[in-house]
Amino acid sequence: MSTTALPTGVRVRLRLTRRGRAVVTALVALPIVVGAFVFALNGGGAAASGEQTHVSFQHVTVDSGESLWSIAERIAPNADPRDVIAQLVTLNGLDSAVVSPGQDLAIPVQYAR
Repeated sequence: MSTTALPTGVRVRLRLTRRGRAVVTALVALPIVVGAFVFALNGGGAAASGEQTHVSFQHVTVDSGESLWSIAERIAPNADPRDVIAQLVTLNGLDSAVVSPGQDLAIPVQYAR
């Protein structure tokens, strides 16, 4: 058995097969992919703060025969009733513009007296 010694200072070039290149590429890409997933799952979360804001609204109780249109005209006589109705529906989480007597509605801050 003969062994050939390499001359000093000669470097052997590393040759990778196709499979070897795929393994090296996968090993390099894996931390990047894992980091992207971690960032995507945690990066967009909202941070809760200990501060609480308290907003108080004035309320109006719906009388018999009243509609959101009449309430809108009463609380904001100079505004377009359609805009006021849209704000009332959104603020109070109503499914429609239909209200019933005795229902308590929060009034948008800009129309409160």
